Amino acid sequence: MLNRRQLRIKVLQALYAYFQSGEENFSKAEKELLQAIERMYDLYIFLLLTFSEVKTISEHRIEKNKKKIRPTEDDLHPNLKFINNKIISILESNQELRTISEQRKVNWIGDENREMFRKMFLQIRESETYIAHMNNSENTFDADKQFAQDIFKVEIANFPLLYNFFEEKSIHWLDDIDLACSMVLKTLKSAEEGKALEIMPLYKKDDDEKEFILTLLRKTVSLDKENEQLIDDLTDNWELDRIAKMDIILLKMAITELQLFSSIPTKVTLNEYIEISKFYSTPKSNSFINGILDKAIERLKKEKKIVKIGRGLID
Repeated sequence: MLNRRQLRIKVLQALYAYFQSGEENFSKAEKELLQAIERMYDLYIFLLLTFSEVKTISEHRIEKNKKKIRPTEDDLHPNLKFINNKIISILESNQELRTISEQRKVNWIGDENREMFRKMFLQIRESETYIAHMNNSENTFDADKQFAQDIFKVEIANFPLLYNFFEEKSIHWLDDIDLACSMVLKTLKSAEEGKALEIMPLYKKDDDEKEFILTLLRKTVSLDKENEQLIDDLTDNWELDRIAKMDIILLKMAITELQLFSSIPTKVTLNEYIEISKFYSTPKSNSFINGILDKAIERLKKEKKIVKIGRGLID
């Protein structure tokens, strides 16, 4: 489910909170890291459940229109293409999704949420994507699948009130929403006619992602003084207290990863932390971090502290 960059970002956030707190409560940092990843998975489930909510609003609107004192022909014989969308039906009837949402207590119950989806449907109904789909003659599985993806990307994922809901739930969710949306789209794209939709797991079966984040967190903390001394040596023209805290943590993480994870190529580690710095530190941080890590790699190789094992990884 999670890509390595997002995992590194979650470790970065946990380490930043740990070092800023001044408390040496490592078990708390570990717990908060795992909870942050759990919350990110909840975000994915919340987004998958939006389709059913919007459909329910549409159904209620159709029933209400039929009960008008003077219903029109469209009221009596409405276009049911939206509520009969095959992908939405697959999501709505998916037992795995229902079970996960119940276990994790993820749902859209409540009058405020219902009002939010009412407003969302009104916006969707006026969109070009919705109007074009409702008025074309295509009734295939693939057409429904494409429509579900388009309406999610253009309308649901960008709906302001949805962003407000997530921001109130967790201050970190706005950082996670792009990944969660990409997971929803990947799930929709994987849909096949006549088959149950597979909901992505929190961690891939038989994968080492959980071990990766916990090891990176633990070792970055345990090697803190050693890594700080190395950074101090490599930044002879800088006092450490003049370097952005986020840059220091990114450097410590990268130096730890270079030494501890023999299966991750050196270039991958270097590139990942440079990319992360572009979004989570100062504008000039990426070139600074690049320069320091180049020096660190050179020294650590000489000291034989970087050992890569595997085909194409041995330097």
